[in-house]
Amino acid sequence: MSTDSEIAGRIRKGDKTEFESLFRSSYVSLVKYSRTLIKDQDTAEEIVQDLFVKLWQEKEKIKIESSLNGYLFRAVHNKCLHYIEHLKVVERHAATVVSGEADPSDDPSEILHYKDLQMKIASILERLPERCGRIFCMSRFEGLKYSEIAEKLSVSVKTVEASMGLALKEFRKELKE
Repeated sequence: MSTDSEIAGRIRKGDKTEFESLFRSSYVSLVKYSRTLIKDQDTAEEIVQDLFVKLWQEKEKIKIESSLNGYLFRAVHNKCLHYIEHLKVVERHAATVVSGEADPSDDPSEILHYKDLQMKIASILERLPERCGRIFCMSRFEGLKYSEIAEKLSVSVKTVEASMGLALKEFRKELKE
C-alpha cells in the first residue's frame, strides 16, 4: 500500500495509471460531497471533473500537506464555494439588469457591446485562479476593502493585493480595446 506522498509523487512525475486509480477511487465520494453543497448532480460532476483535469494539467505543482483525500475534498469544497459565489454575482447582475439600473441604452449596438463585454468578463473570471477570481469579485462586485477580504478569507492583505494585481493584469490584457 502506497502512502499519499508516494502517490502524489508518482502523479507529479506523470504516472497516468496512478492518476486514473486516484480518479476511480475518489470520484464518486467527491461528487456526492460536491452535491451536498451545490444541490445539482450535473454541476457537482462537472466540478469534480474540472478538479481532476486541473490536477493533471498542474501535476508538477502538487503539494500535499496532509492527506491526499483531505486535499481533494478541500479542493472540491473551494471549487463549490467559488461556483456559489459566481452564481451570486450572476444573480445580482441579473437583478440590476431587470431593475433597469444597468441598462446600457436602447441603442442595439450599445446593447451588443455591453453583452460582449459581459461575456468577456465572465470568461476572464473563469480563467483566473479560483482564489484570485473570488478576491476580484469580492472587491469589485461586493465593494469590500482589501482588509475585509483578507479577514473573510483568512489571508494577508498582501495576498489580496497580489491577487488583485494578477486579476487586473488579466483584465487589462484582454480588454485593451
